[in-house]
Amino acid sequence: MAAIGDRGTVTEASGFDAEADCQKLREAMKGAGTNEATITEVLAHRTIAQRQRIKEAYKQTVGKDLADDLSSELSGNFKSVVLGLLMLAPVYDAYELRNAMKGAGTEEACLIEILASRSNAEVKTICSVYKNEYGKDLESAVCGDTSGMFQRVLVSLLSVSKPKHTAEIYEAGEARWGTDEVKFLTVLCVRNRHHLLRVFDEYQKISGKDIEESIKREMSGSLEDVFLAIVKCLRNKSAFFAERLYKSMKGLGTTDTVLIRTMVSRAEIDMLDIKAQFQKMYGKSLYSFIKGDTSGDYRKILLELCGGE
Repeated sequence: MAAIGDRGTVTEASGFDAEADCQKLREAMKGAGTNEATITEVLAHRTIAQRQRIKEAYKQTVGKDLADDLSSELSGNFKSVVLGLLMLAPVYDAYELRNAMKGAGTEEACLIEILASRSNAEVKTICSVYKNEYGKDLESAVCGDTSGMFQRVLVSLLSVSKPKHTAEIYEAGEARWGTDEVKFLTVLCVRNRHHLLRVFDEYQKISGKDIEESIKREMSGSLEDVFLAIVKCLRNKSAFFAERLYKSMKGLGTTDTVLIRTMVSRAEIDMLDIKAQFQKMYGKSLYSFIKGDTSGDYRKILLELCGGE
């Protein structure tokens, strides 16, 4: 029943009673109109494990699926947040990946974010959930939707169970990196954090450049994005998410898909660290950014997931 991580804003509700919560949600959906405030109050303050218990209780007492009922009552971004909160973490990741590849065009940002930031064990689970839910291998879905070197990087992030050898990235004291993207790929996809952080330091010593600078100089587009994401996640995952949140809200318009996915998926893992990083990097609180950039019930539920100012 506990939270997935210990640095989240969403923690286990004490005195938890799945049946009582289930009753509250039923009431919130009864009659004309929906009481969004109650839905927020219940779902934003329970862990994923507790929400699963509420779903079970709902199924037993109402005989219907809670997600289906909420889906027909709600709309827009608020609905997306609520439905995301009801899913187990790997199920939500698989669902987001599937949506990113559905229809025309691909949301590369989603593929990059999820595959670069999840651990090997998490990726493995996402792959099996994807196959169960959608009857297709995640790897073949990704291959059908991407191409070239970018595709190769994503596939190697997916093939976590296969052994990899590390290519030497500096030979005879001369960093030959960048001239050969394949070497880059072999090294970065090893995903042994301590080893890689040492490699980055060594790279800096030899080339006099930070690895991120080299990536920006040598690459472009989605390939640049995925390599930068891998490096950033290894160095400081909460800073990676803080930056994504900032970019999703900065300037005109809001990239709601990124904002929702980050707030839902990190709420009970490391939202406290992401908030601290956000403040440190941008001199403003994440709370104030969300407040200024969103409205209505959507704003309210995101602010609850964010946890106080």
